[in-house]
Amino acid sequence: MSTYISELQVSLNATEEQNLTTRGFRVVDGNLNQGTRGNDIKLWYKYGSEPITKVQVSFNDNMADGLIKAGYTKINKDLNAGAGGDYLYLWFFKGSGEFDTPIVDLHVTTVAANEGEKFASGWERVACDLNRKAGGNWIHLWLKREKQTYICKVIATDSYGSDKDHFQNGYIRVDEDTNRDAGGAYVFIWFRQTTDPEKALKDLQVSITKDQFLEYQQQDYHPVGVNLNKGTGGNQVNLWHKKEGSSPIKAIGLLLNKDAVKDYQEAGISVILKNLNEGNKGIVEYLYVYQ
Repeated sequence: MSTYISELQVSLNATEEQNLTTRGFRVVDGNLNQGTRGNDIKLWYKYGSEPITKVQVSFNDNMADGLIKAGYTKINKDLNAGAGGDYLYLWFFKGSGEFDTPIVDLHVTTVAANEGEKFASGWERVACDLNRKAGGNWIHLWLKREKQTYICKVIATDSYGSDKDHFQNGYIRVDEDTNRDAGGAYVFIWFRQTTDPEKALKDLQVSITKDQFLEYQQQDYHPVGVNLNKGTGGNQVNLWHKKEGSSPIKAIGLLLNKDAVKDYQEAGISVILKNLNEGNKGIVEYLYVYQ
């Protein structure tokens, strides 16, 4: 029996749940609308021989455009159905390239206190809160891959024109805007994965002041050439990386739930306590790094 996740579906009601059960799908525990008055929404999957290797979320039409052009499959069910908030859609891709590692298991967390411990068990967090702008609990989808992966490349974009190329070149978009609620450009961090720890980045840092910018420059960090605060009127915010260091980076992402910072730190995850929305009125966002 194959252990690869090869199909995904979403149910919005009991009738759809019954239909998916009849078709041989298995349900992932957890209501994707937990804590709202919306539909009871469930994620479903099937095992097969052709693995899903990428999962993304879109919360606007521009995000969807690059996914369509890159050949991703959309599950046309709003993950905020009945709850208000953004129209959220799940997408998946079946790849076989250098930067594609099969997904073998799925999990959903509906309580932030359960998040930190999952990294040590080999889980990868999908960035977008599946209750985005709907209130309710913080909901995140987690992926487990066939092999341990490491972050080998990071970039950032402040427009959507290159999305197709980045997806086709094996990048995963961190599906949360670093300018969340701050106006300005839609800015996203992207990363590529490898199964070879020798190719991994060993250090990531964030600068939110001119002095910090100069400090990382002098320490031979490499800047990601996009201001993560572009167009907001806030501080210039830059992401920096190095391949020199002791431990390969296994996972990165954005943490918007300030109540989860302590849980992450206690689980051994580095939370860089520099607000990516420094100097504007957007939501406080931190970068986390797991090594």
